[in-house]
Amino acid sequence: MASSIATDTPPPPAPAPSARRKQSTGRAGDKIFLGLSRGSGILLLVVMAAIAIFLSVRAGIAISKDQGNFLTTFDWNPAGSPPAFGIAVLLFGTVVSSVIAMVIAVPVAVGIALFISHYAPRKLAAPLAYVVDLLAAVPSIVYGIWGALFLVPYLGGLNEWLDTYLGWTYVFEKTEVGVARSIFTVGILLAIMILPIVTSVSREVFLQVPRMNEEAALALGATRWEVIRLSVLPFGRSGVISASMLGLGRALGETMAVATVLSPSYLVSLHVLNPGGGTFAQNIAAKFDEANQLGRDALIASGLVLFVLTLLVNGAARMIIARRKEYSGANA
Repeated sequence: MASSIATDTPPPPAPAPSARRKQSTGRAGDKIFLGLSRGSGILLLVVMAAIAIFLSVRAGIAISKDQGNFLTTFDWNPAGSPPAFGIAVLLFGTVVSSVIAMVIAVPVAVGIALFISHYAPRKLAAPLAYVVDLLAAVPSIVYGIWGALFLVPYLGGLNEWLDTYLGWTYVFEKTEVGVARSIFTVGILLAIMILPIVTSVSREVFLQVPRMNEEAALALGATRWEVIRLSVLPFGRSGVISASMLGLGRALGETMAVATVLSPSYLVSLHVLNPGGGTFAQNIAAKFDEANQLGRDALIASGLVLFVLTLLVNGAARMIIARRKEYSGANA
């Protein structure tokens, strides 16, 4: 008798028409968002490929007509007969000035970021962070004018001091007389320009450190510096590397500020205090208007080298970050 009693549970009520409409609308929105996201990623790859193809084709035309060695020739004379040009000086100046900028800017930027995020009172930290962010928006030409009118005249004393006390290093030995329109001056100017970028990104990373990590270190009797060394810096290491690569990208491609400060020459010298030198971006800006068709193709070829150099730098940064995943915020 009991076994004949129906034990099946009643089916759940069907969703109301309004609920079904909401579900279908949500699915359609997900599909649209997925399509837009995927399309944006594909569009970015297409643009990058188009740029690479354009640069490669025009560079191939120029290099095929170059009577010198494109990688080792110091001269830049695509309008000559025969045309001869190379990137040795430009590559050297670009790399050296960027290295000088990174050596100066990154430690200072990390120190400013730590001061704003962990040392400064809140009433001081907010205005200081605003000023740093504002400096990142200053146009390059403004930095260039400031560098030409203020930085160059006042760096003469610093150059003499470096020559006197560090001239034995050969790098800081000044062998030519002239104003401070040198690779070293360009490096200092680039350091000032990338300082706000590295500082802003590093500050935001340091502010994301889990509060419990810092409190645990303080509970164990750690000092403020020990908390930063054991908790903050390991957590923000990947972020600092990313910030540094952003700054390096700007330093590699900076044009107007470098063109305003530097006295261009086609000599490679390890004496960074001597006037002269050149960078890829500065050479393109200075030569493009007056160049003939072959000259413009040659400048595009140098732009291809800068493009590849930037890709290599960013690829190396990604590899470094991937090897330090244990310090990233995603895995904290």
